[in-house]
Amino acid sequence: MAITTCIFDAYGTLFDVAAAAREAAAEPGRDAFAKHWMKVANDWRLKQLQYTWLRAVANAHTDFWEVTQNGLDWALEASGLQGDAELRERLLALYWELSAYPEVPQMLADLKSRGLNTAILSNGSPEMLSGAVESAGVQEFLDDVLSVESVGIFKPAESVYELVTKRFGCARDEVLFVSSNGWDAACATGYGFKTAWVNRAGEPVDRMPWKPAIILSDLTTIPDHAV
Repeated sequence: MAITTCIFDAYGTLFDVAAAAREAAAEPGRDAFAKHWMKVANDWRLKQLQYTWLRAVANAHTDFWEVTQNGLDWALEASGLQGDAELRERLLALYWELSAYPEVPQMLADLKSRGLNTAILSNGSPEMLSGAVESAGVQEFLDDVLSVESVGIFKPAESVYELVTKRFGCARDEVLFVSSNGWDAACATGYGFKTAWVNRAGEPVDRMPWKPAIILSDLTTIPDHAV
């Protein structure tokens, strides 16, 4: 079947998750943090993801904002910065204003000009996603923003991917699902979506039962694959 619907993961796919730490490090008076910001950003993201998986298998769901704070607290402690309450609050505030990757607005506009459905499917809470979408200025290019909070479990649970087919009334093979997380793209492949993994860091393919159909270095050519 032809693709009718393009679905995007949010954090790390449309929105730059390293932006909060990078921007904080560039602010005046943050010389000490500037030495650690890349490690903090990487640890923060890794723990954020790990906590979603652990909570999913342990049936201990909470919203993504709590998971995001838990991940940051671990990352700050790992770099010896756990006592800096002002830094913590600044990083959390910046997370609500993550910038989109440069190619995102034009890419989404191209998809809409072709008459395709477009939406976000994310672990993020509705409030977090609303803030990110507004901050990035991409509201006009999205038909919906779907959050796992409506099913109460994080990706890669099948019930999360099912939100897409229910919302748009489409078959699984009419969906192009795009994620910067290799495991997410792989599991969406297992669900039956056509998938694209945006592998900005050039990482190896995850050893999973399924693989992404397409591997890209950024989102620029997504409209070419939505066929």
